[in-house]
Amino acid sequence: MDKRDLSTIFRERLKLLLTRSDLNQSAFASAVGIDRSALSQLMSGASTRLPRAETLLNIAAEFKVSLDWLLGLSQDEGVTGEIRESLEIEEAPDGFDRTLLAKWFAEAAGTKIRYVPAGIPDLLRTRALVDYEANITNRSRLAQASETQYRIEYNRRPETDMEVCMPRHTLEIFARGLGVWDRFPAADRQQQLAHMATLLDDLYPTFRLFLYDGRMRYSIPLTIFGPYRAAIYVGDMYVVLNATQPVQALTRHFDNLIRAADINPHEAAAFARNLAGMSFAAGTV
Repeated sequence: MDKRDLSTIFRERLKLLLTRSDLNQSAFASAVGIDRSALSQLMSGASTRLPRAETLLNIAAEFKVSLDWLLGLSQDEGVTGEIRESLEIEEAPDGFDRTLLAKWFAEAAGTKIRYVPAGIPDLLRTRALVDYEANITNRSRLAQASETQYRIEYNRRPETDMEVCMPRHTLEIFARGLGVWDRFPAADRQQQLAHMATLLDDLYPTFRLFLYDGRMRYSIPLTIFGPYRAAIYVGDMYVVLNATQPVQALTRHFDNLIRAADINPHEAAAFARNLAGMSFAAGTV
């Protein structure tokens, strides 16, 4: 559908909802979380731009209509097809391009994605680290390599906005070759950290890494896909939250991790390079 046609239909249906609501423009705007001037702009037809995804979701939820109807993609006004369970459990099978995770990334394109990894962020891993971790987790090397490549390509898109927050000590433990990385060779660890630093510089600012003190803060691994959903990683499956309130609560939790960061995105590449340049004797830096 042409963007102008989409905008025209949205505007007509917005006016219909306003008429039905028996609210004045100020009250209507307040109900969907925008100010009156923003509502006037949406209804004036002066621009073909659609509102933010969050505003669309608020309008649909407040007036019990489907997003497809609101955008003119369906004549079915009802929300039957839009209703989802507020909490789902999804398996995390091999073959990244076939998983719901890839679909969620695609649906969230153009919105902010917030990510707390379980270890080294997927898109920052070298093939040597992918192979090593595949051996100890019994996951497919091909699937993990595919996921890494997908995320790199995703973060090279101009519309991408991704924030990653993780404990600083995860990288320090990795550099020392401790924990699950105790059998990963020192040279490979050094190459991994140098590779990470290069990508952090290359992908900035669409990809921003924050490091916080893990002694002061804690987070489970999770990904928040814009305003749509949050997926909590629990090993071989995801606990998926679709309801607005828990997604917003996890977003606030993530924002608190960022506030606690002591290494910010413009410093992260240098931090990785400093670790890479140290001596990696077993158990020492």
